Amino acid sequence: MSEEELDSAKALLNRMRKLAEERGETRIDAARMDRVKKRQATRRGFAAPQGKPVEGSARDPHAIGEIVSRMSKSRGWNTQVAVGSVLGRWTELVGEDVAAHCKPESFEDTVVVVRCDSTSWATQLRLLSHQILKKIDAELGSGIVTVIKVLGPNAPSWRHGLRSVAGRGPRDTYG
Repeated sequence: MSEEELDSAKALLNRMRKLAEERGETRIDAARMDRVKKRQATRRGFAAPQGKPVEGSARDPHAIGEIVSRMSKSRGWNTQVAVGSVLGRWTELVGEDVAAHCKPESFEDTVVVVRCDSTSWATQLRLLSHQILKKIDAELGSGIVTVIKVLGPNAPSWRHGLRSVAGRGPRDTYG
């Protein structure tokens, strides 16, 4: 590098340092940064081995999954995230065949309500519910879902008009 390039680089660096100081950012020398990292590590319960520097800082890049899980834990969103996981990953959790015929309708207080498109699929899901609960526990954690309430298909309403008579239903309609 020539003398001119070194001077211009030095001038730019000094300008950037001055702007940083005006914004309230202070320079930290290496020794002070080591003390800060050690203090942070001991606060988190990760004491650094003697003689080795603490790796990583708040400015180092982190995995997005790690950040989201830490944020959801700190804000108490674990159950809401688990609800979204069960409903969003339903096909993955129960399999494509079951998911094609059984759709989750709601999730309240560890109970998932599932609507099936036929009574035979409702019966099949009731038989598989124990295995599905085991898989959900393994994937998302235990206690997220404790009961799978299975509902059959919606039956047609035979009530027409403002008034109706209480009775036994359509009787011979289904043979």
